[in-house]
Amino acid sequence: MGKELQGLKERVEALDNMDSSFAIIGPMATFAQSSTPELELAESKLHAVEDRLRGLGSVMVAYSGGVDSAFLAATAHRVLGDRMLAVLADSPSLARRDMEQARAFARSIGMPLRVIQTEELDKPEYQRNDANRCFHCKTELFEGMKTLGGELGFTNIAYGMNSDDTRDFRPGQRAAQENDVLAPLADVGLTKLEIRTLAKAAGYTLWDRPAAPCLSSRVEYGRTVTREVLEQVELGEESLRQLGFREFRVRHHGELARVEISRSELQRALTMEMLDAITAALRKIGFQYVTLDTAGFRSGSMNVVLPAEILMRRGA
Repeated sequence: MGKELQGLKERVEALDNMDSSFAIIGPMATFAQSSTPELELAESKLHAVEDRLRGLGSVMVAYSGGVDSAFLAATAHRVLGDRMLAVLADSPSLARRDMEQARAFARSIGMPLRVIQTEELDKPEYQRNDANRCFHCKTELFEGMKTLGGELGFTNIAYGMNSDDTRDFRPGQRAAQENDVLAPLADVGLTKLEIRTLAKAAGYTLWDRPAAPCLSSRVEYGRTVTREVLEQVELGEESLRQLGFREFRVRHHGELARVEISRSELQRALTMEMLDAITAALRKIGFQYVTLDTAGFRSGSMNVVLPAEILMRRGA
């Protein structure tokens, strides 16, 4: 499997040449002329975010390359210049493709970026993969950022939580609260859709990028998270990408891979030729059984097995 991963890393190195695809059409304040009430409301919330960032004076942004964190980081960079720093956590739970895309976007707008190594995978409380896994991951990240901030003179840390996230089960929010991490987007009520709308209006081509949570989120609760398991998930999802799918997950259930593909793409998967191709690709990397989830892709599907009392805690 090591050779397979090396081949994957070589393929994503080609993403270094993608900078032009992330080009900014114009300043963030320059929106489409055909303004709508929805866009005007989103703009007013954006101005509130800008005011909050100016009031901080300087800030480090926890940056993953996803739409929310990228939008927050880009806004902070536009408002604060070199008084902001995007911080990207590198660990086996971050897909190499996502790493390179995050670097490419930062380069495209000249945004200062620091990559730090996080060691959550070495912690037993993270490896055991219970409902609090994300709490331990975010704690590792925020503590690392605090240390870095102490060295560089940054006292404020922010992350890209949006207002929709407050209604979901996200233990990482508790880690943010315990480490005094700010959530400017959520504080002003920006939703995921509004953030994507603003990102599109600003010319960020990542505005419609599918969500890409960490690789560990694909592993069934209770199964030990290891480098080998994460490598298997990463290779499996890269295989689906090579087959032309855009939004999907490879859920790891031991010997079984449960493949989720977005409903809009599911029909394309339902041919004998494509099913054979998916099966062959996933068996090649070590799965014995491959199943296609007929409900299609849905974010957080692993959480359905959690007891109701845990889900009711939301981000607390």
